[in-house]
Parts: sequence; C-alpha cells; structure tokens
Amino acid sequence: MKRYLGAALVILLSGVTSALAHHSFAATYVENESVTIEGEIVQFLLRNPHSFVHVMAKEADGTSERWVVEWGSPAQLAAGTIKVSRDTLKPGDHVIITGNPGRNTADRRIRLLTFRRPSDGWSWGVLPEEKFN
Repeated sequence: MKRYLGAALVILLSGVTSALAHHSFAATYVENESVTIEGEIVQFLLRNPHSFVHVMAKEADGTSERWVVEWGSPAQLAAGTIKVSRDTLKPGDHVIITGNPGRNTADRRIRLLTFRRPSDGWSWGVLPEEKFN
C-alpha cells in the first residue's frame, strides 16, 4: 500500500512541477493589445509545447518581413471544434492573423488570437473553445 501511495505522490508532484514551469504569456506578449498581419505562410511547425506559424507579411512601407506566430500545442489544436493537423496549413497559403504583439517589436512575434485563410474561408479562434489562456 505504501508503495502505491509513494508512486501516486511522485505523479502528483511531477504534474505540479510541470504546471509551475509553464511561462507566462504576459512576459512575452502585450495581452491588452492586438495587431493584424496579412501574408503567405512560410513554415508551419506543429510541435510541443507550442506550435508556430511563420508568415511573410507586408509592412506599412511595402517591404516584407517574416513574423513568428505562436499558437497552441498539437493536443490543444487537435481537440477543438476546428481540428488542426500537420496538413491544415501549407507554405504559400495566404492568411490573415490577429494576435497579441510581442513586447520587443523588433522580434515580430504574435500570440495568435484569430486565424483566417480567405481562399476557402477556413478560420480558427472565433469560437470560445478555440481560445487558449
């Protein structure tokens, strides 16, 4: 019996440690602001702990810059109403993304809030269960 209680305690504590190790989005992103970018996907990385979409977007001066968009984990993205897999997004897809800007504007980072692909009307982030804290 003691062996099972010890194993349960180890499992419980490892879960608490993992939860405490997760970083705060507020440390990286300005959560009370949003920006919108429009451009073509360069790369889609569906990986843990967070997925990333790289987008070449036009700047106000007409130049193109690469933006890094942080998204949810593969498990989170596969569990929602709109299922996201490795095949959902392809390089060259034209997209419009809204999200929280990074604190360092030179990094061109965004924490994704909404995602739209005009070519077929596909979108993500418009329903409550498609949002991450």
